[in-house]
Amino acid sequence: MVFSKVVGLFSTDMGVDLGTTNSLVCVQGRGILIEEPSVVAVKKGTRNVLLEGDAIGQTAKDMYGRTPGSIEAIRPLKDGIIANCEMTEAMLAYFIRRVHNRQRWFSPRLLLSIPSDATDVERLTVIHSAQRAGAREVYLIEEPRAAGLGSGLPIHTACGHMVIDIGGGTTEIAVISLADIVVSTSFKVAGNAMDEAILNHMKKNYNILIGENTAEQIKVQIGSAIPLKEELSIEVYGRDAIAGLPRSVTVNSVEIRDALRVPIYQIIDRIRNILERTGPELSADLLKRGMTLCGGGVLLRGLDRLIRQETGLPTHFADDPLTAVARGIGMLLENLDEFKEHLQSGEDDL
Repeated sequence: MVFSKVVGLFSTDMGVDLGTTNSLVCVQGRGILIEEPSVVAVKKGTRNVLLEGDAIGQTAKDMYGRTPGSIEAIRPLKDGIIANCEMTEAMLAYFIRRVHNRQRWFSPRLLLSIPSDATDVERLTVIHSAQRAGAREVYLIEEPRAAGLGSGLPIHTACGHMVIDIGGGTTEIAVISLADIVVSTSFKVAGNAMDEAILNHMKKNYNILIGENTAEQIKVQIGSAIPLKEELSIEVYGRDAIAGLPRSVTVNSVEIRDALRVPIYQIIDRIRNILERTGPELSADLLKRGMTLCGGGVLLRGLDRLIRQETGLPTHFADDPLTAVARGIGMLLENLDEFKEHLQSGEDDL
């Protein structure tokens, strides 16, 4: 215990936006230092992570769907929640060592983001995984609160602010006032659900099988939520579901937009539900201030305009929507001793 405290004096406080698709690591006084896909490569059938530099992050993601039988690329988080504790610990331990120049004996304080509706069991799982990865103290903050801070919203005031964070595995929608969440929802329809819709479209309409990375590329390159002034097209490569041979087809943005319609309107329906649950005074604030959009999913072409059209409220992008949560975590890290009483920690009785 004493050794841990002494080591902690030489450790750097860290924050992690632990996402289903990507994880971002920020460091006290230095901002965001690491942005890597949340993927770990292991020897199949074992818990052995491959050579560290090639086992976690972008290189491991590039292996996804391309590994030989002896290697398996694993996403340790699913729908914003830890699905594989050991791989999550390996990923967090890697981040800690990377920040501390590969030294293994550092024991930092760690601040992690979690979905707003995470259960007590899910919160404890995150805390215990971080502790086993080498964290001296662990603190948690709900993603919408961190996103609000990182977006520059004055969430500490007695005024309503609405944050919509569309990530890879989950969408977080919250109305925040006086630095706390008044009403919120977290649900498992986000960027990955859009990729799945594209994947199913290709199989149903073209009898062609594609991987998750290819589906994501289609979404990024030609995906949209509203008609485009000039519709786009792309050649897609995959495997014929009947013949089993490689094949390519050309798809356009019109059909991909139609494929994305279901997940998009599921998100819009949840936004409407939150607005219906919001009190009249806060609703008046939202009418003036609108909604702040963050997370990679909001970058889908025209999604902001469709949300504005369907809700009647103004929409605004956070500066750099992809890093809003991580930047909010970074702001808290700068004054962690002051704010830690307002955060959940491993010492709390869940």
